[in-house]
Amino acid sequence: MSNSSNNQGRAYEFACLNSLYDAIIKIRPANIIKNSSYTAAEHAWNTLSQGDQNLYMLSAQSIINTIFALEPNIIEPDCDILDLYIQNDKHGEDADVRDIIIERKDTIWEIGLSIKHNHMAVKHSRIAKTLDFGLKWYGVPCSKTYRDDVKPVFDFLEQEKTKAIYFKNLNSKEDDVYVPLLKAFVKEISTQVMANKDIPRKMVEYLLSKYDFYKVISIDSCRTTTIQSFNMYGTLNLPSRVSQPSVRIPLIDLPTTLLHIGFKPGSKTTIIMCFDSGWQFSFRIHNAEDVIKTSLKFDIQIVGMPADVNVKFNCKW
Repeated sequence: MSNSSNNQGRAYEFACLNSLYDAIIKIRPANIIKNSSYTAAEHAWNTLSQGDQNLYMLSAQSIINTIFALEPNIIEPDCDILDLYIQNDKHGEDADVRDIIIERKDTIWEIGLSIKHNHMAVKHSRIAKTLDFGLKWYGVPCSKTYRDDVKPVFDFLEQEKTKAIYFKNLNSKEDDVYVPLLKAFVKEISTQVMANKDIPRKMVEYLLSKYDFYKVISIDSCRTTTIQSFNMYGTLNLPSRVSQPSVRIPLIDLPTTLLHIGFKPGSKTTIIMCFDSGWQFSFRIHNAEDVIKTSLKFDIQIVGMPADVNVKFNCKW
């Protein structure tokens, strides 16, 4: 993600956090925890023009009524203090994609929001010579066969790196780098899934989150903010002590079976992975920097989801 996009994302987190706080404080005691992530978001917010700040606030304010309808614990009249805060980005490395946490300690209750501004990417995971993606993604170390398969490619990149040349200047970037790495990746996943029945579930937990969350996506060009629920563990949409949610969302099934993994037709850069329950993901490999490095990135997108996830709340503004 570019610095500009990163700043816009942080600024939008700031807008959502403060919009929620301003609405909640009218109903019950609330507090914003001003940690280092809050400071970074506030700094990003202050770099925006007044026009952009107004736009971001309109978007953020549009989600309030829907979030309140989904989560009565937020607005339950009580004397305990409800805390809101922005999580450190490092939580994402441990499969926690929640940017904003809303919690009540007296009832041991919390929810999280994943905040997106004009983009819908799931993850940007790295692949590298010394990086064990299997251990990181689903808890099973990559095999020696995989390491042997990718070694020539990363050795080649290491050699080209010393020349300080650009990826675009490689004679055959796709055939010499992307295709062999993706073939090794496909073979490794296929082999490990056959030996470990828990991998499909763990893979999707890594790609999405080990925690339930609402994804909040602002699409400025459409003047719409979309809310999607990812209620995989049953911690969202719970009743409060005095009321039920006025809008209900379903529990989502995680997969148990890998149905297909292979190249996207006509592509040398993208793998499609399909699971049961309707989960489908694309993995597009690309060089993360212009100058040759010995690591690359996956741009991972959801291309298919269970029907229950497709329940979206479109908040116009």
